[in-house]
Amino acid sequence: MSGHSKWATTKHKKAAIDAKRGKLFAKLVKSIEVSARVGGGDPSGNPTLFDAIQKAKKNSVPNDNINRAVKRGSGAGSDAVSYETIMYEAYGPAGIAILIECLTDNRNRAVSDVRVAVTRNGGTMADGGSVQRLFQRKGVVEVPKSYDVEEGRRTVTRTVSEDDLLEATLEAEPEDIVDDGDSFEIISDPNVVVEVRKAVQAAGIDYDSAEVSFRADFEQPVDVDDARKLFKILDAVDDLDDVQNVFSNADVTPEVAAAIDEDED
Repeated sequence: MSGHSKWATTKHKKAAIDAKRGKLFAKLVKSIEVSARVGGGDPSGNPTLFDAIQKAKKNSVPNDNINRAVKRGSGAGSDAVSYETIMYEAYGPAGIAILIECLTDNRNRAVSDVRVAVTRNGGTMADGGSVQRLFQRKGVVEVPKSYDVEEGRRTVTRTVSEDDLLEATLEAEPEDIVDDGDSFEIISDPNVVVEVRKAVQAAGIDYDSAEVSFRADFEQPVDVDDARKLFKILDAVDDLDDVQNVFSNADVTPEVAAAIDEDED
């Protein structure tokens, strides 16, 4: 279980719950709106929008929702909204660093909601810069280890290895390939994430998402008790409408993750 990635330990359980699914849709749609506003509404000329749309489709967001989001973001819709990105910083149990990325049209609401979610669940807000300095912006392309493709009238399962990805992306100069369980994450300088994604596509390999994310410089192991406390904070923050992504430097081992999953079953 990679602690450096955004809060995702129980995302497979969350996805089965309609309310959580609706919140995920909202986050993905908001990302499309912002990408279209910044770089224009044509995905062929706006790679950030292209990847935001790809991620939304991979998560089954309806095409109508995607198209409306592009129109709103590019100013073509009557209900266009302007969002700003704000980063909040906090500490969880055992001094775990938490970085909270918001996309909001109301700064006062965002900071109030984040503060309440963190402090009511046992965390503390941090001074600006004290947590963010522990993270670096990185490009992350997520590639599933196996996926189905249509070949004529047959459905064939394709598998992807780390060597396949190394060979495909070598010229794009990725920094690392991380085994994340059911998928690989190709880590790169944020400025070349589009080149890495295009190299994956050129090799005929499917991908789930390509985006700029935050990665911790070091990871801090957590035991089961601290993990439970941390997940309570992360869940509460992730449920907020203004929160787009949550990152931490917790290193959650498979054994600890399994113990948490047993609690939920």
